[in-house]
Amino acid sequence: MKSSELRQRVAEAIRAAQAKKAESLTVLEMDRESPSFTDYFVIASGSNPRQIQAISDEVEQRLSRMGLNATHVEGYNQAEWVLLDYVDFVVHVFSEKARKYYDLERLWKSATRLHPSELKPARKRAARPRPNPSGPTGSPGTPRSRSRTRKRANS
Repeated sequence: MKSSELRQRVAEAIRAAQAKKAESLTVLEMDRESPSFTDYFVIASGSNPRQIQAISDEVEQRLSRMGLNATHVEGYNQAEWVLLDYVDFVVHVFSEKARKYYDLERLWKSATRLHPSELKPARKRAARPRPNPSGPTGSPGTPRSRSRTRKRANS
């Protein structure tokens, strides 16, 4: 999978988590030199089991619409730590207590920490308007100096 396509999928997982009010969103880009099994970790927290499940459901639904299904899901029923494995990235949704206990950010401190906005694809620049060969008024043959003359006369 292309890096840009992967980043788009991770960004969609982040947007899904944000839509369900996930807290403390963190993205870890795993070090290519380390023996990691994935490229990214998306880590989020929910304040209660229902919210943790809602965040997980939203991530699964949105990525499913993109044709991507989790290969493995763990912890959904207990809703303390839900793990959604998409092979190239893993989404972790924690309760606050479980997140502090497992502290994945510390465990994977060699990973590069990214802000979620860094994964959004760069926006295309708007095309510059091309000069109108027929002049500013849009009617062929109207000289530009004529409109400037009017401005001076009104000044």
